[in-house]
Amino acid sequence: MKTTIKPKYDMRFLFSCLFFVTFFNMFAQDEVKPEIKPVVKIDSLYREDQFYFSMTYNMFTDVPQSFKQNKFSLGLSGGFLRDIPLNKMRTIAIAAGAGLSYQNYFQNLNISKDGTGALVYGVNSYGEFVSNRYRQYAVEVPIEFRWRNSTFESTKFWRIYGGMKFSYVFSNSSILDDGETTYKINNNPDINKIQYGAYLSAGYNTWNLYLYYGLNPLFKSAKTIDGQNINLKTLNAGLIFYIL
Repeated sequence: MKTTIKPKYDMRFLFSCLFFVTFFNMFAQDEVKPEIKPVVKIDSLYREDQFYFSMTYNMFTDVPQSFKQNKFSLGLSGGFLRDIPLNKMRTIAIAAGAGLSYQNYFQNLNISKDGTGALVYGVNSYGEFVSNRYRQYAVEVPIEFRWRNSTFESTKFWRIYGGMKFSYVFSNSSILDDGETTYKINNNPDINKIQYGAYLSAGYNTWNLYLYYGLNPLFKSAKTIDGQNINLKTLNAGLIFYIL
């Protein structure tokens, strides 16, 4: 009679191997891998070089008694400023830049030509015309002193910037529409091509209040209306936006 021997030891060995492999896989899955965080480089020598854009309501100061403005006189300007920090914390700086500006003024100052081609200045009442405006285009150079509470990590901060702005007017025009005819004076030689004034901007992050006051008059020499000098100076108030 033939005797069959059961492979007890082979079966035990097989179960032991399966148990070991299962236990190893479970341990490997439960192992927590350390999180690898990206290295953030802090620029301790940062500069607030910025593009700027302003939108203002335009007014005149030092106006004669009969001079008036109406409608919304819009001013736009934009450019780039180069920042130069002056202290270690980089919260105090100076900046200089360049840009372009468009200034528009609705008012009742009438500029026309006589029979000889000479310019004549007068004031019309608002019932005598539909629209009367002066506009100019200029290259501007702002130079400013800066204070801000900026840090290395944040680009959002409070600021107070103030300085001088010099402008070169390369184009100007006076346009009068009396309802029937449009009269236009281009590049009036009496307009000061070089204009300058003081300005101040203050605010938080992108939004900032802006005020500019012209220090020299719009016209080269004083013109008169009804015996009063026309020493118009500009005053622009609105918003300025700084974009990194």
